[in-house]
Amino acid sequence: MQPDRQAVEKLQALAAERGMDIRGGRIRRTSSRFCLGVEHGDYNGTELFGVGTDRFIWLAYKPAARPTARLVSANFPVDGVIEFTPGRVPAPATVRDSWARFPYGVDYILRREGFAFRKGFDAVLYGNIPGGGMSRSASLTLNLILTMLEVNGMRCEDRMKIVDMAQAVENDYIGSPCGKLDQIMILFAKEGMGTHYVPATRAINYVPLGKGAADFRIVGLDTGTERPGLEKSTYKVRRAECEQLAAMAVEAGFGIACLADVRDQELYDRIVAKFRGTHPDLCDRLAYIFGAQRRFYAMLEAWKAGAIETVGRLFREDGIGLRDQYKISGPELESMCDIARTVPGVLGERMLGGGDKGAAGALVLDGAVEALKAAVDLAYRRSRPAYAGKHAVHVCKVVDGAAVLDGLLG
Repeated sequence: MQPDRQAVEKLQALAAERGMDIRGGRIRRTSSRFCLGVEHGDYNGTELFGVGTDRFIWLAYKPAARPTARLVSANFPVDGVIEFTPGRVPAPATVRDSWARFPYGVDYILRREGFAFRKGFDAVLYGNIPGGGMSRSASLTLNLILTMLEVNGMRCEDRMKIVDMAQAVENDYIGSPCGKLDQIMILFAKEGMGTHYVPATRAINYVPLGKGAADFRIVGLDTGTERPGLEKSTYKVRRAECEQLAAMAVEAGFGIACLADVRDQELYDRIVAKFRGTHPDLCDRLAYIFGAQRRFYAMLEAWKAGAIETVGRLFREDGIGLRDQYKISGPELESMCDIARTVPGVLGERMLGGGDKGAAGALVLDGAVEALKAAVDLAYRRSRPAYAGKHAVHVCKVVDGAAVLDGLLG
């Protein structure tokens, strides 16, 4: 409860400073996420598995009598108060360097989908999700969608449609080519459970950790770097490469729709034999997805059995594939992973999220957490002095993805 109280204090102080009326309002809290597999699998068509983690965005809000929406973020104070009339926001891809593109985009996409807002509101936001790797943008977008629907007395019972709309905010308004992994792993996250998504049926299955699992912690390793939006990063290049190889395989008659369809060793070998000579980098991308899918099902069974050491080993192997085959990591991320790998009791580590910058993650036996913190504090400062003091170690719990907190705003 302590982080919630601290967030409330920040929200109330900011509201008072900016003249925002949130007294008697509500707080919506949305989580971060930790993907166990397959990172970068969503846009390649793989199944997904992950958990919600307790780094959050808190949004305090209250309907207003006026027709305009007014929002302010404690994380982006230079942007000041964002004010707009619903239905009158800038055109897509025209707002680049302000977090205002998120509430603008939510209004734009929801209106496009038939949710026409008329009521204004005041909203004050604060978040402690690291900037890159644990899905800050997806958490913010989902929070805004759910809040703006509620303020206007509207509901969307189809939660997968909410996922689709959140993705559309980033794809169609902001211009970020994200998939659905982040939105699914946050919106459907359940305390104490892993979330398993099957794209063929759009089904969500909740998977408890098997009994007898060793006591472990999920740890986010924030490098202190700021990752640019996905539209400006290697993520966009990798997605285009995967789509290019899939299209080439279709044209060559291999009978696939996406790289996740390559599950059979014989089919994999034939595709690689066809394209390795002319497109070795694209074949490396396929090598990662092919191996990651095999690790995915082994990881899922290990999770069900409580074999967390196996989950950690596969998580580490996945990180090596992301580094060497998918080539989506970055030097600071790999410094964090190299440090974590030296600590006894760290079961596995790898980069998280879109890549290049941001946060890495680790699965750590409970008794090794303090040793990991000490190792990172010493070695990361030495290896990356430009980010000394900016880095952080986040020891996380598995939590619900979205919650409304009442009675905290007086």
